[in-house]
Amino acid sequence: MPLSSWDFKLRKMGSRDKAAEQLNTWKSRNPNPDKAVNFHGCPIPSLSTSLSVGPKGPLLLQDTTLVEHLAHFDRERIPERVVHAKGAGAFGYFELTHDITKYCKAKPFEKVGLRTNVAVRFSTVGGESGSADTVRDPRGFAVKFYTEDGNWDLVGNNTPIFFIRDPILFPSFIHTQKRNPQTHLKDTDMFWDFITLRPETTHQVSFLFSDRGIPDGYRHMNGYSSHTLKLVNAQGTAVYSKFHLKTDQGIKCLPTDKARELSADDPDYSIHDLYNAISENRYPSWSMYIQVMTFEQAEKFRWNPFDLTKVWPHGEFPLIPVGKLVLDRNPTNYFAEVEQLAFSPANMIPGIEPSPDKMLQARLFSYTDTHRHRLGPNYVQIPVNCPLRTIKVKNYSRDGFMSQDTHQGGSPNYFPNSFGGPNVVEAAAASSFNLSGDVQRYNSADTDNFSQVGLFWNNVLTTEERKRLAANIAGHLKNAQEFLQQRAIKQFSQAHPEYGRMIRQELQAQTSSALKFANSNM
Repeated sequence: MPLSSWDFKLRKMGSRDKAAEQLNTWKSRNPNPDKAVNFHGCPIPSLSTSLSVGPKGPLLLQDTTLVEHLAHFDRERIPERVVHAKGAGAFGYFELTHDITKYCKAKPFEKVGLRTNVAVRFSTVGGESGSADTVRDPRGFAVKFYTEDGNWDLVGNNTPIFFIRDPILFPSFIHTQKRNPQTHLKDTDMFWDFITLRPETTHQVSFLFSDRGIPDGYRHMNGYSSHTLKLVNAQGTAVYSKFHLKTDQGIKCLPTDKARELSADDPDYSIHDLYNAISENRYPSWSMYIQVMTFEQAEKFRWNPFDLTKVWPHGEFPLIPVGKLVLDRNPTNYFAEVEQLAFSPANMIPGIEPSPDKMLQARLFSYTDTHRHRLGPNYVQIPVNCPLRTIKVKNYSRDGFMSQDTHQGGSPNYFPNSFGGPNVVEAAAASSFNLSGDVQRYNSADTDNFSQVGLFWNNVLTTEERKRLAANIAGHLKNAQEFLQQRAIKQFSQAHPEYGRMIRQELQAQTSSALKFANSNM
């Protein structure tokens, strides 16, 4: 019996997910096509034929439709992010569930039950825009809160730590994650040479090669501010804090073999998974917590509390519940709302301030600087970056590429002035703090780099997880030169003797296996 067109359509859709059905969904919601017009609103007579002198003659420059198409196409791509180039975005809300006004006066934390609109971008770190989602790499986790006091960006990763603690090393570190300047290939020697010359990397490298180094999509990983921030309450009292976003879906990670398979079969696996979950109303959520440390505790703490390569022990600084982050809307257009979505740790609102964390201090400059390069000096006027809940932005910056700044009209563009220009808000001033110390370049390479790695090995990992960690490191390290292998084994042994021993054993086993395979194919 032949299928009706409707039955055929239902069966066809039944085998396709929401992402695959996007075009059909669009058509069903927009049954009447709009009229095609150019960027100036004039009707377009044809989108399939160019003006030419006869059917075989040359084209005419007066074909403004063709010229506009090509000129815009030449400029469609903007510079990709130097890091975090590949990512997915979504929108939703943050709801405050617990009162933390004793610590912080920021708008999202004013009243239990308050909801604040958010935009979130997840990403891999080292790969290019076209790279696979399932590589072994940290994941970016950035949240933009659209508050009444402007935008607050909580810009972190899916790990509570990072590879380095001094930002002057960041460009070099990222270069080792990218490509050899001559071969344009990923280079194992570059990676392990840097890692074994900078022992502070050991903690994050251990996370990276553990099971959590490859999350099963973005919904099944945690997010962390990583940096220490300063929280200030309405009375002006300040504390230091770290933010945690715990996935309500549960932690899930991909085995190495499965991740490698997905890299070939579904390189956009994480984007795919997030889009479909939201489209199917399975809204992902995360529970927010903070850790709090007083200034007095920071002064006496046995480690530098602003060291990005270390965590604050939960037993001493327990997690305090704050609220819930929910994502319930996919982007309407990826380029407009995700590729142009710009985060910066410098975007802070009253109640949230920077700490002396050196890496954070450098990011306050570098993030806004890269957005000016990628998107232009007026990137904050792009709708997804605008402070949606505030009154129109009023300041003394004007003009520049792509300015949409008509709302300031004839307001004075200089300060001070006598003609009604915007005034400062003294209540928004940051809290005061005292500093003292000699100005010099302090070498932190010899700081304790291994105690917390030893705790991670002993107290966090199971026996099977230790075996997989050692095997994962050996699987990558085996392609490096022997002197780098020996240096790495020595470095991991300083965290725990068994750690280095197991990596050595795995290296020997994997090298032996590779030789046997090579000989059998001769």
